[in-house]
Amino acid sequence: MITTVLPFAALVALFFIFIGVVNMKGYRLDMYLKIAFNEGVVLAVVATGAIFIYTLGTFDISLGASTLFSATMGVMTYNKTENLGLMILVIFAVGIICSLFNSVLASVFHIPAFVTTVAMMSVLTAVAAKIITTEGGALGGIRIPSSVLKPFDSMGCKIALLVIFFAVSLFMFRFTKVGRRQKFIGGNPLCAYLTGIRYNKYTIIAFVMAGIGVGLGAFLTLVYTPSVTTTTASSIGMNIFIAIVFGGMPISGGPFSKIYAALVGGFSFMLLNDILEIVIESNAAYGITQIISAVFFLIVVYLTSMNYRTAMLPR
Repeated sequence: MITTVLPFAALVALFFIFIGVVNMKGYRLDMYLKIAFNEGVVLAVVATGAIFIYTLGTFDISLGASTLFSATMGVMTYNKTENLGLMILVIFAVGIICSLFNSVLASVFHIPAFVTTVAMMSVLTAVAAKIITTEGGALGGIRIPSSVLKPFDSMGCKIALLVIFFAVSLFMFRFTKVGRRQKFIGGNPLCAYLTGIRYNKYTIIAFVMAGIGVGLGAFLTLVYTPSVTTTTASSIGMNIFIAIVFGGMPISGGPFSKIYAALVGGFSFMLLNDILEIVIESNAAYGITQIISAVFFLIVVYLTSMNYRTAMLPR
């Protein structure tokens, strides 16, 4: 019960601490709440799609690079065609294709996911950086007119997109055989294979859902900042690890996987990150923030793992 309630309690506590820190510093609360929300919603949607991959007991650290590449191709498409619908289609298509490519290498050719995602992260980052520096310069990046995505730049619209994607993911994860069998595979792949569950099929489904999350994350990134630089979404891949654990889910996946971990952990991590950056006002703030976040990550991993130490296999 404690490990289940703790992530929600931590989110509430971090929210009030965030409000207190901002007021103590004399900053505008509405502005900082908007910043934290915009950062958190991108991480939450990408992490929600990634939950399906982590449930299988594997992971994908190229999600940040895929988000960067999807946003880059979307901006390039709009600048060439000035067609908003086509831009959105390209963003989601590129996100799904990048994710599917990982799933094919992992499931069909039996290449370890760690190897494929590291390779994809390097390739996608390099290709996106080449496009950005060629078209817009290393510092300026590439952009679209801010008025293009202005109708989507409201908290209500972003919450609606997040709720719709989370509701679809929740339904698949909790009320269909897709989620149940993915948790079965993550808990005991050999037993799942002996019962006739096809690993390749559910791996591909998991990576497709992650690709949709990447596409939605890239779209929301452009809504918030209608430009792409070489550092856009650079930390998402690793932040998902921390967010999922903060949300109360073991990174080993299996039957203890929780779809809400991405939502709770995503906003918890961004609130913690923003609190530390506000409190530590120095040039070394980013480095110190990463160190403190890493310590929190290790503590949470230890606390959550205590609930899963048993001599019996989960039923």
